[in-house]
Amino acid sequence: MTEPLDILVFGAHADDAEIGMAGTIVKHTRAGYRVGICDLTCAEMSSNGTVELRKQEAESASAVLGLSMRSNLGLPDRGLFRTEEHIRRIVAEIRKWAPRIVFAPYWEDRHPDHIACSGLVEEAVFNAKLRRYMPEMPPVTVSQTYFYFINDLGRADLTVDVTDFYAEKEASLRCYASQFTGPTQGSDTVATPLTAQYVQRVQARDSLLGQKCGIGYAEGFASRLPHKVHLF
Repeated sequence: MTEPLDILVFGAHADDAEIGMAGTIVKHTRAGYRVGICDLTCAEMSSNGTVELRKQEAESASAVLGLSMRSNLGLPDRGLFRTEEHIRRIVAEIRKWAPRIVFAPYWEDRHPDHIACSGLVEEAVFNAKLRRYMPEMPPVTVSQTYFYFINDLGRADLTVDVTDFYAEKEASLRCYASQFTGPTQGSDTVATPLTAQYVQRVQARDSLLGQKCGIGYAEGFASRLPHKVHLF
């Protein structure tokens, strides 16, 4: 029997979750929580790297993050759509791991796959609790769904102080050398938005958000629903 997760993070590609919330992931795994990542695609359309290399990079990043599991659904890169097949695959993953909290990319982003992933996960979370939907698997009710930012920063409904774990976030991003290393003479790397000091921009974003909260680094999240807190 699969041991349930506390947190399940969905991304369209390996490195999405690390860009958006690696610090939050490490903060929770170091505290003993079970955290997993499900990448929807193998990123086979990426301009740099190969599917096999991206897999190796994701495994290295997973070790840095201290994940309990990482899976890949093998859905088509640049072919994510709100089809019944895609929704059912994600529902099956949610029911398999029965997470208390699910994270997905923010619903506005320059990359269409990130937007598609956001919508697919949101719909799958809803369907996962319906006992007559895919009745061959028991229903699972997710307590809360949050959305993390990748390329485009929206309004953060809540923030997590990741100052003490930012070195691990940086280390997890360095695992994806094929994506974040700029072209050099004689290499077959092509220039993309990710090779143009992208990691430094992520650091600046997290630092600026931290500054607003009076801390070193913060990761922000959006929620469709009001976020409940205990004041005292």
